Amino acid sequence: MTSSTVSSSLSETPILPAHIDETVQAIARLHIDHRRGSTGLQRTVERLTRFFSRPRAAGLLAVGVTLWLALNLGLGAAGLKPFDPAPFGALQSVTSVGALFMTLFILVTQRREDELSELREQLTLELAMLSEQKAAKLIELMEELRRDLPNVRNRPDAEAASLSHPADPEAVLEVLKENQIDARGDDTATAADAEVPS
Repeated sequence: MTSSTVSSSLSETPILPAHIDETVQAIARLHIDHRRGSTGLQRTVERLTRFFSRPRAAGLLAVGVTLWLALNLGLGAAGLKPFDPAPFGALQSVTSVGALFMTLFILVTQRREDELSELREQLTLELAMLSEQKAAKLIELMEELRRDLPNVRNRPDAEAASLSHPADPEAVLEVLKENQIDARGDDTATAADAEVPS
């Protein structure tokens, strides 16, 4: 096999089944729409957060602090007035303000990522509900086929009958809410029991 054959086979994109390709395209659109919905300031903050989260930024910060200290100590040793004499109050102020801004940058970026995560969770939930409905329909059709085939013994199957009905999302949501309330009540009761002196 020649190198041109290898490179041409590697450069060809694999052919995906239509339903997988549609899913990939839908997820790509979700990310593109999320990026398009951000303001210029949000994009700038995200770029700064990405830059400062790299090891290179830590190295640059260490070099900057070292130069600041060396310059001030060198000026003092040369008999000149340093612009930030020990204990380097200006450096402490700059690093404190920088830390405050980094905290805000991280919070803003995390909030945007949380919005995207919520969209992905909603998409996952909708797909799971759709899959559950499809599975219920398949079970229903199989049961109907079993009843209609003359050479298959017709026997009632309570589990299959139950699974052939899709779950009611509202009912599931109500049960989840009740379970959360019960769990909180148990936690409160446990905490109250722990506070009661023996």
